[in-house]
Amino acid sequence: MNFELSEEQRLICDTADRIGADFGPDYWLAKDRTKAFPQELWQAICDAGLCGVALPAAHGGTGLGMQEMALIVEHLAAAGGGATLGQLFMINPIFGGVSLSRYGSPEQQAALPGLVAGKMNFCMALTEPDAGSNTLELRSFARADGDGWRLNGQKIWITGVKEGHKMLVVARTRRVEDVARRTEGLSMFMIDIDRAGLSYSLIEKLGTNTLSSCSVFFDEVRIEPGELVGTLHGGWFELLEVLNTERIVTTAALVGAGHMAIRQAVDYAKLRKVFRGTPIGTYQGVQFPLAQAHAQLECARLMNLKAAWLCDQGQPYGSEANTAKLIAAQAAMQAIEHAMQTLGGMGYARESHLERLWRDARLFRFAPVAEEMVLNYIATHDLGLPRGY
Repeated sequence: MNFELSEEQRLICDTADRIGADFGPDYWLAKDRTKAFPQELWQAICDAGLCGVALPAAHGGTGLGMQEMALIVEHLAAAGGGATLGQLFMINPIFGGVSLSRYGSPEQQAALPGLVAGKMNFCMALTEPDAGSNTLELRSFARADGDGWRLNGQKIWITGVKEGHKMLVVARTRRVEDVARRTEGLSMFMIDIDRAGLSYSLIEKLGTNTLSSCSVFFDEVRIEPGELVGTLHGGWFELLEVLNTERIVTTAALVGAGHMAIRQAVDYAKLRKVFRGTPIGTYQGVQFPLAQAHAQLECARLMNLKAAWLCDQGQPYGSEANTAKLIAAQAAMQAIEHAMQTLGGMGYARESHLERLWRDARLFRFAPVAEEMVLNYIATHDLGLPRGY
């Protein structure tokens, strides 16, 4: 296997680094405090052609792949965005781009140039209060209504609704009690957020403040026939493709966040002197936790790039994507915690940016998939153990 980046990939990373430098930690601190969407940064990403890196050229993208997207997210996150940087790519190139480019009709794909240009934001309404990670038990139901559907139900913890224009909705079109297999009867729709019967309320939360999280309510929402994405009643396996690519950008952002924290700790430990005037970075009690976190982050990074490569080759990559996300979420939190410990009291101060990194990264121990569910997947899918849930 060749681990050397191509010249094109190096240029892409350099571009991400330049944008990251223009919108560094202080920019993100201000956005976090005001709970504002990082529009200026996102527009710069789109103007540089980074948003559409994995989308076909026919739709305004550059026709590369998930490897390049992972590299972009990692570099932008390490420059200051932290773990929540990945959410920008999650809601747009993944929820909007992957779903429409792979499963959308030509009419639906006409929205992709607007996505690539930064003029249209997306979100995905999947999680429900009573289903959680058990997607096959979701109850939002779209019943047939003439040539279209009427949608009723509720979603929770939906990212980017307030900032979005389009919503990828996952709903049942056949009730779970009416199908032979629970994977049957799920469908995906791409609808306007500004629509009669669709309402939402903001959820106050600990971190990831630059993107809203909402409860969403559907009350007899009309869905037109041209808004079905993919296969009617057969959307489960198409949804999995969207979710697995979501894992890749999440992992890349966590790796970037972890490396940003370690970089701050290392810089501080080289300069901070105590007792006999010795830099604290010479002490193994400071060195070893940071070195351990670095090693774990690098393992997660390599597994993530393998998942992205497999995805680009059209090969199965679910195990790799889930494993990378599991390790990255744990390693990022350890890296940030150890960095805060290295800085002592200043690690608790907002100006160090570590407390924001900690608040944002903590989410990804249980989102977009809980680590317990990843372990379930590894145990049953990779190890062949019997399923207990």
